[in-house]
Amino acid sequence: MQPLKGIKVLDFSTLLPGPMCTLMLAEAGADVIKIERSAGDEMRAYTPKFGTDSVNFALLNRGKKSIVADLKSPGIIKQIESLVGEADVLVEQFRPGVMDRLGLGFADLSKINPRLIYCSITGYGQSGPYSQIAAHDLNYQAQTGMLNLAGDDSGKPSLPPMLTADLAGGAYPAMMNILLGLRKRDLDGMGCHIDISM
Repeated sequence: MQPLKGIKVLDFSTLLPGPMCTLMLAEAGADVIKIERSAGDEMRAYTPKFGTDSVNFALLNRGKKSIVADLKSPGIIKQIESLVGEADVLVEQFRPGVMDRLGLGFADLSKINPRLIYCSITGYGQSGPYSQIAAHDLNYQAQTGMLNLAGDDSGKPSLPPMLTADLAGGAYPAMMNILLGLRKRDLDGMGCHIDISM
């Protein structure tokens, strides 16, 4: 038996960190439902293609179910309330405050489901001077000085061969803390909000 069989996950994430996290949960047996905007996940359009979707999308979202939801719709809570009520885990990676404005923040959804493990993956965390800054893996690696480790003889940095921040700072810590959150819930019956800063 897979260890996460019976665990239901709502995946509001796109690109790499969140989808990689929920892929690992799915491969351990969790039932993952990807919530996509009306136009679909932007990664579907990337190249190279694998059928109608991109190779990247197919790799990161295999084994998941997808549904479309207009997150800006005034009735979005009603549309997904039953999913939230049955979910064990929710993963999102919007800028801090976006899910709250949509009525989908931890405070709102924990009223529907107090056992929900709610994981937010952002660049700089939910609060602080950088929390609203949009960035990508390369920005995080530059800011931490990691690019300097991969420079050429003249000291000019080169593009890193791996998305270290997305994976080691985002996907893996998110997955590990979700598992810890589920274990904590086994002990006290309560969900929690996990704040992952890449």
